[in-house]
Amino acid sequence: MDRVTSMAVFVRSVDGGSLAAAARHFGLSHAMVSKHLRGLEQSLGVRLLTLTTRKLALTEAGDNYYRRCLQILADIEDANREAMQLQAVPRGPLRLTAPVAFGEQYLAPVLVDFLERYPEIVLDIELTDRFADLAGEGFDLALRIGRLPDSSLVARRLGASRMLTCAAPAYLARHGTPAHPSELAAHRCLYLNGVTTPGEWWYEVDGSQVTVRVDGPLRSNSVALACQSARQGLGIVFGPAFALEPSVAKGDLVPVLAGFSSGALDIHALYLSKRHMSKKLRLLIDFLASRFSRPVGTDAV
Repeated sequence: MDRVTSMAVFVRSVDGGSLAAAARHFGLSHAMVSKHLRGLEQSLGVRLLTLTTRKLALTEAGDNYYRRCLQILADIEDANREAMQLQAVPRGPLRLTAPVAFGEQYLAPVLVDFLERYPEIVLDIELTDRFADLAGEGFDLALRIGRLPDSSLVARRLGASRMLTCAAPAYLARHGTPAHPSELAAHRCLYLNGVTTPGEWWYEVDGSQVTVRVDGPLRSNSVALACQSARQGLGIVFGPAFALEPSVAKGDLVPVLAGFSSGALDIHALYLSKRHMSKKLRLLIDFLASRFSRPVGTDAV
């Protein structure tokens, strides 16, 4: 007898509370259902069910076997579903969210290429610097840069973004240019919540990474707001290169501490579950991983 079919008959008998329930579900005779169950018990060498004229009950071995059968049958169903999806053209909507500056400068051209490859997929994109609630707001995917809060979400690393330390020429003219990370304590520093640990920046000094305590008049979760504040001379900003380099290119900001590497921040894709991931979502994540395999920003490492 087919073992998987026998397991399915066993589970249906337990769920339905009788052999008759399994017989009706599978279109089998009562005798054939009994044959499936006897075959399982004989092959396992244990008693799975206790049968009376009025009641069906699981033995201890049967209860354990029932739970394992549920998982095995679910895995088989998932495998069949995935196999069928591979034959289907990926189509339909995907909702994703990403940081504003990263989305506008780096993500947009990548998604255009993705849609050209998979024209039946429709992307619904929200660019925001806040941490959206994937389940509550109906997002399939979120891109995050920097520290990840503790959550039940699945995270896959896609790549990294270089970090830069910058200030406006006017600020440096008034307050001087720091020559060493330790001198930042005497400066007005603008830092990003959710990207770095509040009040802490890091640099490589003499071959070792050191953490520098900083303080200043502005804390924000918005890269754009911090960048604009730095351009207006409010202080020194430490943030992802992709957000700061356009202002550097225009001369609105000047890199400082260029001789001290700040490493990179990880870029992650966050989603709800590996178990029930659709083919189109898996394709998108794999595509993003391939395109962001090199660090984003100037002086990529």
